[in-house]
Amino acid sequence: MTVKTTVTLNPTIFFVLLIAAGLSSCSKQSPPEAGATNNAENKAIAREDATAAKPLSIPTPQKEFLTVEVISGGNAGETVVLPAHVAFRPQAQSVVGATVAGRVVAQMVRAGEVVRAGAPLLVIESADAAGTRALVDQAATKVTIAEQSHRRQVEMLKKGVGIEAELQEAEARLKDARAEHQRAQHAVDLIGGGQGSRVTVRAPSSGVVTAIKVAVGATVSPGGDALIELGNPSLLQIVALAAESDLQGITVGQTSEVFIPALNTTTSARVESITPSIDPELRRTQIYLSLPKRVEGLQAGMLSDVKIRLGHAAKLTIPTSAVLIRQGARRVVYVEKADGSYEARDVKIGSNRDGKVSILSGLTAGERIVTRGALLLDTQAELLL
Repeated sequence: MTVKTTVTLNPTIFFVLLIAAGLSSCSKQSPPEAGATNNAENKAIAREDATAAKPLSIPTPQKEFLTVEVISGGNAGETVVLPAHVAFRPQAQSVVGATVAGRVVAQMVRAGEVVRAGAPLLVIESADAAGTRALVDQAATKVTIAEQSHRRQVEMLKKGVGIEAELQEAEARLKDARAEHQRAQHAVDLIGGGQGSRVTVRAPSSGVVTAIKVAVGATVSPGGDALIELGNPSLLQIVALAAESDLQGITVGQTSEVFIPALNTTTSARVESITPSIDPELRRTQIYLSLPKRVEGLQAGMLSDVKIRLGHAAKLTIPTSAVLIRQGARRVVYVEKADGSYEARDVKIGSNRDGKVSILSGLTAGERIVTRGALLLDTQAELLL
């Protein structure tokens, strides 16, 4: 005989047991590992790169939108043309200023005029000059009086009626008078030539008057702005601007060709020095070149072109349109394989000039690359270089 037992559970107790069972089930599950989300993203990126690295085939009709070119070998000693101009050497320029305060009353030269050392340039009317010259005359008079007194004391001492102490005093006065006269004369020499209140400003060296920065009637003073600038036309140089990417290929002593459009003349030049700093805005530096001989008609300020052969090793260059940018930092070029498919290749690029970019690594001469339409092949690329 079977006895059936019926157990009736309190609804509240049943609910508690159900929750406990659920918690027990959850506790048996392992918690998610840290960084699981990042790993998933990295794997996704890796899958995309792996997919992009596989050769890509496209239908023949679509290939009409692509331009494929063969990479030619780099040319050792690439020739570049640098913008330049003619300039005076530092030692070829002279700046003439006022030696005394006053007013310009005469101008003896014109801009572009050739002058010799000592030639008069300007005349300045100055009260200070008149006072300085007057001091010279006063000092000269004192010297004359002191010399007379000294001679008299010497004669009196010879006759036995003089006193040794008075002779020594006369010698001291004569010495002081001569020193004062020398100081006054030196001050007049610094002022310059002329008479009375007028001072004649003269050329310190031979050259061409390149600029006149004062007019008759202007007030001038020592230490002020330059009045006239002179330049020696036999001491000229070429100043070229070179991009920072070309500096490794330019060295002191290199020879180059200089074309001067104004004279329709080409002459040789030699790299003499290179400025050790880069212009932060132009990203260029100055190259100074010396001329082996004088060029007839050459003037400071003329524009010119400098053709120089860079001395760095051979390098590959490709059109900038062939380079794609991925993920902000990667540079990719599509290479055509022998079977007609296309492979994405990471490359390292160098300088960029005139629509060409140098390739430092990633490609070799003779390979066929897509130079136009590469963006159509790459859905991951952000933009062209």
